[in-house]
Amino acid sequence: MDSSEEEPDFPSHEWVTPQSKINSVYQSVTEKGIRKLCTELLELKDAVDNLCGNKRAKYTAFLRITEEVIELEQELIELQKHVSAQGILVQDLMTGVCRELEVWKLNKPEPVEHKENNIHEFDSIPNCIGDPKAAFLESVDVLLAEHKMEEALLAIEEEEKNNPDLLDSGDNTSEEVSTYKSAFLKRKAMLVEQLIEVAERPSVGVLELKSALMRLLKLGNGPSAHNLLLKSYRSRLQKNIENFLPLCVIYPETNSATLSKYVFSTILSAARESSSIFGNTAIYTGRLEQWIECELESLVKLMKENAPSSESASALRAVAVCVKASLSHCAMLEEQGLAFSQLLFMLLRPYVDEILEMNFRRARKLVDQLANDEIVISSTRYLSSYSADACSMLTSSGKQFMSVVQDIVDHLTSDVILHFGGTILSRISQLFDMYIDGLMKSLPGLSEEDTLMEHKGSTKFKAETDSQQLALLGNAYAVLDELLPMALSKICSEEKELTGNESLSSESTGPIPSKAVELKDWRRHLQHSLDKFRDYFCRQYMLNFIYSRGDKAQLDARMYLHGKKEDLFWDSEPLPSLPFQDLFAKLQQLASIAGLILVGKEKVQKNLLARLVETLVMWLSDEQEFWEVFEDDSAQLRPFGLQQFIFDMHFIVQISVCGGYPSRNVHQIALTIMDRAIGTFSTKGIDPQSALPEDEWFIEAAKSAMNKLLMGSFELSELDEHIHILENSDSDNISISSSVHSAESFASATMEENGSPVYFSDPET
Repeated sequence: MDSSEEEPDFPSHEWVTPQSKINSVYQSVTEKGIRKLCTELLELKDAVDNLCGNKRAKYTAFLRITEEVIELEQELIELQKHVSAQGILVQDLMTGVCRELEVWKLNKPEPVEHKENNIHEFDSIPNCIGDPKAAFLESVDVLLAEHKMEEALLAIEEEEKNNPDLLDSGDNTSEEVSTYKSAFLKRKAMLVEQLIEVAERPSVGVLELKSALMRLLKLGNGPSAHNLLLKSYRSRLQKNIENFLPLCVIYPETNSATLSKYVFSTILSAARESSSIFGNTAIYTGRLEQWIECELESLVKLMKENAPSSESASALRAVAVCVKASLSHCAMLEEQGLAFSQLLFMLLRPYVDEILEMNFRRARKLVDQLANDEIVISSTRYLSSYSADACSMLTSSGKQFMSVVQDIVDHLTSDVILHFGGTILSRISQLFDMYIDGLMKSLPGLSEEDTLMEHKGSTKFKAETDSQQLALLGNAYAVLDELLPMALSKICSEEKELTGNESLSSESTGPIPSKAVELKDWRRHLQHSLDKFRDYFCRQYMLNFIYSRGDKAQLDARMYLHGKKEDLFWDSEPLPSLPFQDLFAKLQQLASIAGLILVGKEKVQKNLLARLVETLVMWLSDEQEFWEVFEDDSAQLRPFGLQQFIFDMHFIVQISVCGGYPSRNVHQIALTIMDRAIGTFSTKGIDPQSALPEDEWFIEAAKSAMNKLLMGSFELSELDEHIHILENSDSDNISISSSVHSAESFASATMEENGSPVYFSDPET
């Protein structure tokens, strides 16, 4: 009992950690963390103290050096004053010595023989008394020693006025004048050297430089002064550029424009100073123009070296901004009588062409990737749903294409558009051609081998259904009719804005192409690419319809040889052949899908359907194997076959007429086909006059047949019988397989042919 009472109320377990141990462990860990943090803070405090101490020490050293520089300047001034004082003392000493010698010679006569020797002995000592030339030379020496260049220049000019012999370049002067002239020119050269030294000083100010150059000009050293002026401005420009180049990485899109600003501001200042100091003399203007040409060449080279990557959008924006800024600066130079716009444009054109080429090369890669990937996104999601949401997917791939074009156009400035608009339009048309080729690769061919033959390369997506194929066609129409004009409205607006700009006239920058003509030709090229896509779609669609059973054509002339009836005229309800009934149904279905996909493009829908019908009759007209069945000597032709064939041709014409998309080409080709059929049957002894009723009967019968087909009052079960007859025919006698070459021959018509529907209206006309 006692042992049981000593037991705790709760049983103890080995896996339970006592609270005391937990407190000791966490307390020790926290204490270590605090100590470590305190140590790091103390180290940080020591580092800050050392930094502050170094800063104070360096600041103290800087103040000490500044004071020493000020003291040194004072010492130099004192030394200059001391040198001037010593010069004055030397001059006074020479004057006193000469005076004493004169007095001594007068008071103490000497023998004659020694007098001449003494005269020659003292000839070398300058006699300042009564000699103004010597006094002038001495005064100029003092002024040069004191660097009083303005006073020295005035003295020299005054002396030249008083002594015209100093300006005479002849050798007819006396020995005394020649000696003085040599000494005078020596002092003049010393003054020129001092002025040049001042002009070449790196820290010389603008006013001090101008004063020195004007003095050199007065001394007759104009070419040297002009060279010093240009050299000084070039030195300042190089210093500004060296200070700016490290910042080019920070501002990649504006660094070229900033460099242009530095260069042209320096050129403008140099031109103004040159005109102010030297006037508009031809020799100085020529030197200035040569210097400007060198600076512009250096500018273009510098822009290339420090520009972003050529294929980046930043490089395109940088060069566009630079062209705009540079040409505006050139307009300011023209006010000074310096026309360099044409030279600058000639220097920049290769660089701009390179940037445009690299950017459009990047765009071509994106468009090629779009042809393989983005079409899947925009088309596979549009399966059999014809809702409004699906219609919004119509231009998804087109918008992706336009984002590529817009990315380039947005980086262009007005000047680049004005002078490179033709190049830009040409490259955009190449992008559009690539986009159209990508869409064409997505259409199914007659066979996989045929597709690979016509289009090298492949795409991941194939538009198998009618809705997918029409979606691709709608993308192309949307890009041409809506998206591209929106993106290129900037080019048109900039062209109108800059047409009357006198500062950028053709006289200064060269001939500017006519944008109206270029835009018209460009749009015609795009329209031709779209027509090629449309014709390819119609060709593939009709080939798939004709050869829907593989290698055997559904439209086979043998069906006109196996008719059961004797005369179609007495049939109360004549119907076209089964393939044409099937064609009518497919066109009706395609028209319904087109109305849902190509919303708001009724004209496009009608033109597309007209082109499909035209493609079919062109195939019938050109397919020689079809006509070989009629022309075969063993073929047994009957009047009913001719009646049925003529009726089918009228039925095709009425499909386009009653469908609201009549085509003159369809009517003309159908007439040609009927004339050929009548001629062929006539050679086999069939009289067309007795076998064929009037055209009005065929037209009315064709309309009645369409109404019956639309009302669904017919049975298509006879189609199986039709196919069975063709499959059991003697294929050894008549070959119905068509080569690829013959299949390609019928869809070569373009929009410019006579009678072709007009698919677009040119906004420029």
